Amino acid sequence: MADQLAPDADLEQLVATLAAPDSDDLTPIDTLLRQFPEDPRLHFMRGSVLAGMSDNIRAHASLSQAVEIAPDYAIARYQLGFFELTSGEADQALATWGPLLRAPKDNYLRVFVEGLVHVIRDEFGKAFAKFEQGIALNQENLPMNGDIELLMRELKAKMASETPQPKATSDEDADGDSGATSATSLLLGQLGGNSTKH
Repeated sequence: MADQLAPDADLEQLVATLAAPDSDDLTPIDTLLRQFPEDPRLHFMRGSVLAGMSDNIRAHASLSQAVEIAPDYAIARYQLGFFELTSGEADQALATWGPLLRAPKDNYLRVFVEGLVHVIRDEFGKAFAKFEQGIALNQENLPMNGDIELLMRELKAKMASETPQPKATSDEDADGDSGATSATSLLLGQLGGNSTKH
C-alpha cells in the first residue's frame, strides 16, 4: 500500500497549508487525491475540512471513505464516530467506535470513546472522569486534548446555565430525566457541525 500513499513531504506541506487561519480550500487536498486516491489520510483531511465548513454530507462521505480504505486508521474512526454523534446519529457512532472499544484499556482513543458513551447515557460524572484519564494518557495528539477540554468546559457551562427544576411531585420524573437537558442534546447543541481538523 506504500505506493498508494502520498509522499511524506507532500503531506507535511498539505498539513502546513491547512493549518493556516481560515483555510477551507479543498484544492490542495483534491490535487493530491487525484494522484493518490487510496490514501486514507487525504480522505480524512478532506472530511475534517468539510466538517469545519458544515458540509455534513460530503464530510461524512470522506471520513467514511478513510475508514473504509483503512479500517485500522484509529484517529479517522474516532473522528467519524464523533462526527456521527454530533450529527444526531448516536447508534451509528457507537457502531463506528466498536473496534476502538476493543483496544487496550490504556489506549487514549478508547478512553475518550468510553467518555463519550457516558455522555450519550447522560452520565456526566463518569464521562468527565474518562475524559481526564484520556487526556493524561494522550501524549501523541495534543490538539485532541484541547478539543476534549473544550467539550468538558462547554458541557459544564451549559449544565450550569440550566435553570434548576423543582423536585418531581408525580411519576413524570421517576427516571430522573424530566426537567433536565440530556447530555446528548447538550453535546449536539454545542458541537453540531463544528468537528475539528486533526
